Amino acid sequence: MLPLSVIVVAADSGPSLRDCVRRVLACDVPLEMILVDNASSDGIPQAIARAHESDARLHVIYNHANLGFGPAMNRGAAKSRGKSLLILNPDCLIDNATLQRLLGLLAANPRAGVIGAVVCDEDGTPDPASYRRDPLMRRALNTLFKRPGEGINIEGPMPDQLVEAEAVSGALMLMPRRVFDYLAGFDEEYFLHCEDLDLCRRVRDAGYRVMLAGDVHVLHGKGSSSRHRPVFVSRHKHRGMWRWFRKFDPDARKPWIAVAVWLGIWSHFLLQIPGQLWRLMARKRPKDAA
Repeated sequence: MLPLSVIVVAADSGPSLRDCVRRVLACDVPLEMILVDNASSDGIPQAIARAHESDARLHVIYNHANLGFGPAMNRGAAKSRGKSLLILNPDCLIDNATLQRLLGLLAANPRAGVIGAVVCDEDGTPDPASYRRDPLMRRALNTLFKRPGEGINIEGPMPDQLVEAEAVSGALMLMPRRVFDYLAGFDEEYFLHCEDLDLCRRVRDAGYRVMLAGDVHVLHGKGSSSRHRPVFVSRHKHRGMWRWFRKFDPDARKPWIAVAVWLGIWSHFLLQIPGQLWRLMARKRPKDAA
């Protein structure tokens, strides 16, 4: 069995996918890389397969439809042979030192079920989603209305060492295969977004630890598919919020609260649509004018 399988799911992910694959294959850690393509129309997964056809470490799986992130990741994991699984976004760039550090932490912490990293934008600003809590309703309301009390994101600077967390970013998650298999992978009822929160919660419920490697920083760009299809992505994000709430929030057992949350989630989705469409048209306008 190989030490590591790196699994990436692509869906019209854009040129950043090339850099992601190239950076992984440049590492000298013994690994295989499984690229699962969710029916991309940009031709980039096929071009990557041709460019690296002599590298036996790269395996490309082509789906005939967009299955969603979790289902595609589960199919990639089923084809993998690694003792550990690195779940990686197609716009996440890693290097050999990062892999070595994460694998070392996993080996030194046998109760770790997930180890994440601090994912940062191009300016080096950490994404708050790297280190967060379960999105319980009371926390979400505190965050939304900036009320005092515990919110979803953990305030203050990111830790600079390995710490325990409730949830880490799904852009990069290192897991022992035994834990992933025990949990049957991602919940396939999520299409996109919140499946990482769900997985972290189930890891903890199973008695394992979710941990953040605060000293590991990884560049994470903005997904191309999200920019080109903002309403589509937002709809599935809000759908994921509702599923997480129903599965894990104790307030979901109170019918009147569940109705209020459902109305709040989908009202928020509808209110975002005009701005999303405006920004999409604004991005296209210079291209059309040229």
